[in-house]
Amino acid sequence: MNKRTLLQTTLALAIAAASGAVLAQDKPIKIGVTGGPHAQIFEQVKKVAEREGLKIQLVEFSDYVQPNAALAAGDLDANSYQHKPYLDQQVKDRGYKLVSVGYSVNFPMGIYSKKVKSLKELKEGARVGVPNDPTNGGRALLLLQDEGLVKLKPGAGLKATPLDIVENPKKLKIVELDAAQLPRSLDDLDASAINTNFALSAGLNPGKDAIAHESAKGPYVNIIAVREQDKDKPWVAKLLKAYQSDEVRKYIQAEFKGSVIPGF
Repeated sequence: MNKRTLLQTTLALAIAAASGAVLAQDKPIKIGVTGGPHAQIFEQVKKVAEREGLKIQLVEFSDYVQPNAALAAGDLDANSYQHKPYLDQQVKDRGYKLVSVGYSVNFPMGIYSKKVKSLKELKEGARVGVPNDPTNGGRALLLLQDEGLVKLKPGAGLKATPLDIVENPKKLKIVELDAAQLPRSLDDLDASAINTNFALSAGLNPGKDAIAHESAKGPYVNIIAVREQDKDKPWVAKLLKAYQSDEVRKYIQAEFKGSVIPGF
């Protein structure tokens, strides 16, 4: 091989390598979201991120379990759908090496009913639905306690279960259901504690339809999660910057009118 041919070959390989690098960078990052507000908000984040050279592919889920499983398995690069207590519980229970890299939004949980207009109207023995996952179930019970319907064992905190109820003056029957199923339970139950994203997906307006809701302040601000090994990668910083931009903040405030609150 003469020098000219060698030079041409070397140049061709360099161009191919460079092209491969560009292609690798152009590969979109996969973000897991649940349907409703998380998906809607990330459509806006996607636009902001792409202007900064970060391409995003959204993968939508209908439950709370699969997005973390998919992230841990490497099928996703990040997810955006859960609050920190839920992630902490999943890490503890399943051994996932997942971490939070920043705050997203807050969805104050509400209590909804098609049978009563206030919690005071609940009769003795009324059936009240709560999420059946550990952290959201505890969250619902704390809301019921804040509204004076039950009293929980001291120290039960965020992990409270129906077994931690020590006072129940109205003898409420707590019905544990999958969080996504709770909006459909309203025809069968007297009331249900429903996460805002599922309430909105079911056509409920948290500002008008909830007969009670938790304070916007608290430990339940949602987060963006990634695998521990990825937390310091440049694309994570770009993703967080896009999400926490003024453009996305204004979209959340205009679109959801207080039912979803920026947590950053």
